Amino acid sequence: MRVVLQRVQYAKITVEGKIQGQINQGFMALVGITQMDDEEIVARMAKKTAELRVFEDDQGKMNRSLSDVQGKILSVSQFTLYADCRRGRRPGFEAAAKGDQALPLYEYFNEQLRGHGIIVETGVFGADMKVELLNDGPVTIILDSAEW
Repeated sequence: MRVVLQRVQYAKITVEGKIQGQINQGFMALVGITQMDDEEIVARMAKKTAELRVFEDDQGKMNRSLSDVQGKILSVSQFTLYADCRRGRRPGFEAAAKGDQALPLYEYFNEQLRGHGIIVETGVFGADMKVELLNDGPVTIILDSAEW
Protein backbone atom coordinates (compact mmCIF):
# COMPACT_ATOMS: atom_id res chain seq x y z
CA MET A 1 0.00 0.00 0.00
CA ARG A 2 1.21 3.47 -0.83
CA VAL A 3 -0.21 6.70 0.49
CA VAL A 4 1.01 10.07 -0.71
CA LEU A 5 0.11 12.73 1.84
CA GLN A 6 0.16 16.38 0.88
CA ARG A 7 -0.29 18.86 3.70
CA VAL A 8 -2.84 21.31 2.35
CA GLN A 9 -4.55 24.55 3.25
CA TYR A 10 -7.51 23.32 1.21
CA ALA A 11 -8.37 20.60 -1.29
CA LYS A 12 -11.42 19.64 -3.31
CA ILE A 13 -12.50 17.04 -5.84
CA THR A 14 -14.95 17.67 -8.62
CA VAL A 15 -16.67 14.98 -10.70
CA GLU A 16 -18.67 16.07 -13.75
CA GLY A 17 -18.66 19.66 -12.51
CA LYS A 18 -19.98 18.83 -9.01
CA ILE A 19 -17.92 19.05 -5.83
CA GLN A 20 -17.73 15.55 -4.31
CA GLY A 21 -15.33 16.18 -1.44
CA GLN A 22 -13.75 19.26 0.06
CA ILE A 23 -11.59 20.10 3.10
CA ASN A 24 -9.71 22.99 4.60
CA GLN A 25 -6.51 22.33 6.59
CA GLY A 26 -5.36 18.73 6.54
CA PHE A 27 -4.10 16.07 4.14
CA MET A 28 -4.82 15.34 0.53
CA ALA A 29 -4.27 11.55 0.59
CA LEU A 30 -3.64 9.65 -2.64
CA VAL A 31 -4.21 6.00 -1.76
CA GLY A 32 -2.76 3.13 -3.79
CA ILE A 33 -3.70 -0.47 -3.05
CA THR A 34 -1.63 -3.38 -4.32
CA GLN A 35 -2.63 -7.02 -4.76
CA MET A 36 -0.63 -7.99 -1.64
CA ASP A 37 -2.51 -5.66 0.73
CA ASP A 38 -4.90 -6.79 3.44
CA GLU A 39 -6.83 -5.22 6.33
CA GLU A 40 -3.85 -5.46 8.70
CA ILE A 41 -1.64 -3.42 6.37
CA VAL A 42 -4.43 -0.93 5.73
CA ALA A 43 -5.07 -0.46 9.46
CA ARG A 44 -1.35 0.20 10.10
CA MET A 45 -1.24 2.76 7.29
CA ALA A 46 -4.34 4.54 8.60
CA LYS A 47 -2.82 4.71 12.10
CA LYS A 48 0.46 6.09 10.73
CA THR A 49 -1.46 8.67 8.67
CA ALA A 50 -3.58 9.78 11.62
CA GLU A 51 -0.62 10.09 13.98
CA LEU A 52 1.98 11.58 11.62
CA ARG A 53 3.33 14.82 13.08
CA VAL A 54 3.93 17.20 10.18
CA PHE A 55 1.92 20.23 11.27
CA GLU A 56 3.77 23.11 12.88
CA ASP A 57 3.62 23.93 16.58
CA ASP A 58 3.99 27.41 18.10
CA GLN A 59 7.76 27.28 17.54
CA GLY A 60 7.38 26.40 13.84
CA LYS A 61 8.51 22.78 14.28
CA MET A 62 6.60 19.92 12.66
CA ASN A 63 5.34 18.55 15.95
CA ARG A 64 1.55 18.29 15.62
CA SER A 65 -0.63 15.58 14.16
CA LEU A 66 -3.81 15.89 12.14
CA SER A 67 -5.87 15.52 15.32
CA ASP A 68 -3.85 18.20 17.11
CA VAL A 69 -4.78 20.77 14.46
CA GLN A 70 -8.35 19.48 13.88
CA GLY A 71 -7.35 18.70 10.30
CA LYS A 72 -9.32 16.61 7.83
CA ILE A 73 -8.42 14.24 5.02
CA LEU A 74 -9.51 14.29 1.41
CA SER A 75 -8.91 10.67 0.37
CA VAL A 76 -8.63 9.60 -3.26
CA SER A 77 -8.07 6.08 -4.56
CA GLN A 78 -5.07 6.23 -6.90
CA PHE A 79 -4.08 3.02 -8.70
CA THR A 80 -1.46 4.95 -10.70
CA LEU A 81 0.77 5.00 -7.60
CA TYR A 82 1.70 1.50 -8.70
CA ALA A 83 2.74 2.48 -12.22
CA ASP A 84 5.68 0.43 -13.51
CA CYS A 85 7.68 2.61 -15.90
CA ARG A 86 10.77 0.41 -16.23
CA ARG A 87 10.04 -0.60 -19.83
CA GLY A 88 8.91 1.40 -22.79
CA ARG A 89 6.96 4.63 -22.59
CA ARG A 90 3.60 3.35 -21.39
CA PRO A 91 3.36 2.42 -17.70
CA GLY A 92 2.03 -0.94 -16.61
CA PHE A 93 -0.26 -1.32 -13.61
CA GLU A 94 -0.03 -5.06 -12.93
CA ALA A 95 0.89 -4.54 -9.25
CA ALA A 96 -2.18 -2.40 -8.55
CA ALA A 97 -5.15 -4.22 -7.08
CA LYS A 98 -8.18 -4.60 -9.33
CA GLY A 99 -11.28 -2.64 -8.38
CA ASP A 100 -13.07 -5.52 -6.66
CA GLN A 101 -10.13 -5.92 -4.26
CA ALA A 102 -9.10 -2.26 -4.03
CA LEU A 103 -12.51 -0.72 -3.27
CA PRO A 104 -13.20 -2.60 0.00
CA LEU A 105 -9.65 -1.95 1.24
CA TYR A 106 -9.85 1.73 0.28
CA GLU A 107 -13.15 2.03 2.14
CA TYR A 108 -11.63 0.19 5.11
CA PHE A 109 -8.72 2.70 5.12
CA ASN A 110 -11.20 5.58 5.33
CA GLU A 111 -13.18 3.81 8.08
CA GLN A 112 -9.99 3.27 10.06
CA LEU A 113 -9.12 6.98 9.76
CA ARG A 114 -12.59 7.87 11.01
CA GLY A 115 -12.01 5.50 13.90
CA HIS A 116 -9.04 7.69 14.86
CA GLY A 117 -11.40 10.67 15.03
CA ILE A 118 -10.46 12.10 11.63
CA ILE A 119 -13.09 13.61 9.34
CA VAL A 120 -12.63 12.05 5.90
CA GLU A 121 -14.02 13.32 2.60
CA THR A 122 -13.64 11.28 -0.59
CA GLY A 123 -13.96 11.46 -4.31
CA VAL A 124 -15.76 8.82 -6.38
CA PHE A 125 -13.95 5.49 -6.76
CA GLY A 126 -13.01 4.88 -10.39
CA ALA A 127 -14.37 8.23 -11.65
CA ASP A 128 -12.54 10.84 -13.70
CA MET A 129 -11.89 13.39 -10.98
CA LYS A 130 -10.54 16.91 -11.04
CA VAL A 131 -8.44 17.71 -7.98
CA GLU A 132 -7.63 21.19 -6.76
CA LEU A 133 -5.42 21.89 -3.75
CA LEU A 134 -3.12 24.40 -2.14
CA ASN A 135 -0.08 22.49 -0.89
CA ASP A 136 1.06 23.92 2.44
CA GLY A 137 4.83 24.13 2.88
CA PRO A 138 5.03 22.33 0.54
CA VAL A 139 5.01 19.18 2.65
CA THR A 140 4.58 15.89 0.81
CA ILE A 141 5.17 12.54 2.53
CA ILE A 142 5.12 9.10 0.92
CA LEU A 143 4.15 6.14 3.09
CA ASP A 144 4.87 2.71 1.62
CA SER A 145 3.96 -0.45 3.53
CA ALA A 146 6.70 -2.36 1.65
CA GLU A 147 9.28 -0.29 3.54
CA TRP A 148 8.12 -1.44 7.01
